[in-house]
Parts: sequence; C-alpha cells; structure tokens
Amino acid sequence: MGVLPYMTDGLPGIGGRIKDRAEDFRVEEIAPDGPAGRGRFAWFRLTKRGLTTRHAARRIAAYMGVGVERIGLAGLKDTHAVTSQWMSLAEADVDRLARFRDREIRVSDVHWRPVPLELGRLAGNRFVVRVRGVGPERLADAQAVLEVLCRRGVPNYFGPQRFGPRGDNAALGTALVRGDLEEFLRVFLGRPWDGDPPRSRAAREAFDGGALPRALRCWAGHCVDPRNALAALLKGKRPRGAVEAVSPHVRQMHLLAYQSEVFNEILARRIGGIDRVEPGDLAEDHATGRCFVVRDLPAAARRAAAFEISPTGLLPGREMRLAEDEPGRIEQAVLAERGIDAKLFARRGAARVKGARRALRYRPGEAAASAGRDRSGPYVEVAFTAPPGCYATVLLEELCKDRRPYTR
Repeated sequence: MGVLPYMTDGLPGIGGRIKDRAEDFRVEEIAPDGPAGRGRFAWFRLTKRGLTTRHAARRIAAYMGVGVERIGLAGLKDTHAVTSQWMSLAEADVDRLARFRDREIRVSDVHWRPVPLELGRLAGNRFVVRVRGVGPERLADAQAVLEVLCRRGVPNYFGPQRFGPRGDNAALGTALVRGDLEEFLRVFLGRPWDGDPPRSRAAREAFDGGALPRALRCWAGHCVDPRNALAALLKGKRPRGAVEAVSPHVRQMHLLAYQSEVFNEILARRIGGIDRVEPGDLAEDHATGRCFVVRDLPAAARRAAAFEISPTGLLPGREMRLAEDEPGRIEQAVLAERGIDAKLFARRGAARVKGARRALRYRPGEAAASAGRDRSGPYVEVAFTAPPGCYATVLLEELCKDRRPYTR
C-alpha cells in the first residue's frame, strides 16, 4: 500500500527533523504495578544510548556470566535514541549487577520481584522528543494537532519499526503464510537496494547471481540467519530446510509484520472514524481489554466519546473473529483483496499466528508541546506517554506530516 492517511489531515504539519542526535529522542519504560522488594527475579533499569536492545542485553549477560536468553525484557527500544527500559534476571548477584559500568549503558534501580519481565509487560512508555529545524513559530500548530489527538485518539498504526529497515518484513511474512519458500529466500537473501550496507549489498548481489559461496563469505559474522540459510542451501537442502535454518524468532517477526500490514490497511479505510463505533463493531473496553459486539449504539457511542471503548481492527490468523455489518464488510474486503482465508493459516509455520483484534486508536497521556533553543538550534519539544505496543512514531508523523511508505 502507499502512504497511510493522516487522521489530522486538515491540520498543517510542523515539518522538522527527529533524531538528529540520540538525545533528541528519549524513551522511558513505565514499569507495571506489582510487589517489589522480594522474590527471585532481579529487575533493573537499563539506560542505553546508540545501541540495540539485544546488543545491550548481550553485554549485561556476558558481564553476569549467563546466557542472553536468561535476560527478561518487555520489548525492543530504538537504537538512535536515549532509552530507559526494564530487564530482569533470575537469582542474580544484585551487588555485581549494580556495579555494571559501560560507556553506552547504565544500570540502576535494581530490586527484587516474584515474577520475570515478559514481552509487553509494561504500564506504558514515556517519550520526550525534540523536533529540530522548527521553533516557536510552529508551536501553535503543534499544540493544535496534539489537542485533536488527545481528544479523538492517535491512529494505532504499526509503525515503520515493525516492517524493518528494508521495509520488507511484511513481504517475507506473506511468503511464509502462502508457503512460497523460494520467494522468501529471494527476498531474505537477495534483491539488494541502495540502503543496504556494502557487505550486505554484495552478499545479496552474489545470491541473485547464483554465487552462493561468495554470498556466504560476504555476509558479516553477526548476520547469523542469512548465513545459516545460505549454509543450508550449500549443503544441498531444499528451500524448506533453508527457511527452517532461520531462527523461529525471526520468522515470527516476519509473520507479525504480515498481520500488521493487513491491520494498517483496515485502519486506513476507517481513518475518519476511529473515535466512533458503528453497529457490528467489535469494540475494546480499555479497562478490561475485552472485546464485545456493538448492539446498543447510543450507549456505545457515549462510551467511545469518553474514550472508555474504541473500535478494533483485525490481525488475521488461524482464529479470526471478524466484525459484523459495515465494519465487517471493510475487513472482508481487505482480506479478499489479499487472498486471505482461514486455510492459509493451516500451513506449516503460518499456524503460529493466532489472530487477534487491536484498537484502532490510542490515547496519549500527559501530552504537551513547548519550544526552545539550545546550541544545536531551535526546536519544538513534544512529551507524552503511550500504552505498550503503541508507536510514538505515528504521533510524530501526524505532528510533522512526513509519513513515508512503511513497506516496499
């Protein structure tokens, strides 16, 4: 699909740039409520700059002398940013953990809890973002956009991070769902583009030219999954064997991107009404997380206006529950255009995608905009909180009006 539509299309964007410097994009995870001070899991706050979450977790694991798989975390955080996130480690030496020192990583707030940290187990995320290249003259425009987003909600699109730096995660997931494993390998190992690092581009060019040994030599050592897939092909394995050499986590990431692309398309077709429910909608009760079919429209409309409930969209999978009436027809049309039915998810590999519903909007909390200037020049600073699983980049795109296609 092309560029996703804005919910605040009638308001001007402020333009500008984000992430000129890592310090311009700050994220802090908000830990969930729960008993603290006892238990067998050491929770700790890890603040990092210019590193991936997995890289930071590997450094902590090496320092503590454990495998990285023992580090619990709630999610991944941006690389080109200053991020603060929670991690956990069972039966850790907390004194040693608290003494960790690194130029890019700081450990703090070490305490015990009875349960480990798991994916998605957060109260939310707090963001402070400086938009460079704009100043006080655009502050009123920023505040106008924020007012609408706080009142009506931010479109709950999956952001560009979900689709990978090459924008091809959804294409890889589509190939897996359809069982087209040769196409998966063509996308995963070949088809270079200008944004690829030089070694990766050379590896992809070699693969497209049929020079598999050269492709294997070109991939950097940390590119484990492409190297494993190529090694399997060089051993004479069929495409299925090569695909299965890719880690289950990576394959699952591609399947989730496939789901996300479908959801984004459904949301795009309802963008003007994300703050309204319609008869037949499957609405989410934000207090309980449960979905129900909208029958009593006046009562549901009042709850939607109070941001107690929101309409939801489909994440397709082997257990698909579609909306009814007009919302259901929109979902059925998107599925039909993509050739999606339940039989697709009975295939080996694709069956791991269960299917779910996702709210079409989220409410930013504590949202505010201000303007200032520092030695790097003028800026507009935006601060807000977002629920777990929701993308700050989508709010920033509404603010700046600089959205680009998420997939290629």
